[in-house]
Amino acid sequence: MTDSLAADWWGTAVSRIEPNVVELRGTPVQELIGTIGFGAMIWLLLRGERPSPEQAALLEAALVAGVDHGPHAPSIAVARMAATCGIGLNNAMASAINTLGDSHGGAGQECVLLLDEIRERAAAGEPLPEAADAVTAEWRARGVRYLPGFGHRFHTRDPRRDPLVALVDRAVAAGVVDGAHLRAALAVETALNRGRSTPVPMNIDGATAIIYAELGFPAPLARGLFVLSRSVGILAHAWEETGQGRRNKGPIPPAIRPTYLG
Repeated sequence: MTDSLAADWWGTAVSRIEPNVVELRGTPVQELIGTIGFGAMIWLLLRGERPSPEQAALLEAALVAGVDHGPHAPSIAVARMAATCGIGLNNAMASAINTLGDSHGGAGQECVLLLDEIRERAAAGEPLPEAADAVTAEWRARGVRYLPGFGHRFHTRDPRRDPLVALVDRAVAAGVVDGAHLRAALAVETALNRGRSTPVPMNIDGATAIIYAELGFPAPLARGLFVLSRSVGILAHAWEETGQGRRNKGPIPPAIRPTYLG
């Protein structure tokens, strides 16, 4: 393979790295250091353009909201267990991040897809309540037991829902986002709670899915952005665990013996 072919093989618009040159999306890194926030930096690398301050603030709010949910979350539990196994901080983080799959970490991506379907039907002229009812019924008919982004096994009302929804409300009023995904999510919440005595409110995955979708991120990036967010909590828990001196920490206390089922 010639040098030219090899260069084209690894061609990228994300960064240019040469002797004494580091450019990120066409901007010298020295112009970014100290002048751009981390959320805006994520946006720049993913999208190739800088967000407005209002867009960056909304993205950062979603990233902040998802950083941690304690050892109840498998990713955090794995981070802490792995950190006691002598594998190093980077390996503990990788082990934890690798648990963020469809069941744990993927609901935001699925929720964006759900909201996209409702938004498209509403944009085609179907009344929003009917669109929400129809799409949720179709998802349930496909065997989806829990609609992604709604309900929580731990919280009767996720404390992260209201502040995130309020921020999107304000962003809609300010013209930062158009609000179509917010309206779709609220329509789903209304549909799910119709006739119920025990509410099924939106959860963190639903609230952040609204933000990522309103900001124009494709559904797969809702999962990727969640992974970035949760990595902060994973790092904090892994680091804390390394300082506590435990070795080979298992998923249950040593005094408990698992029930033998043989």
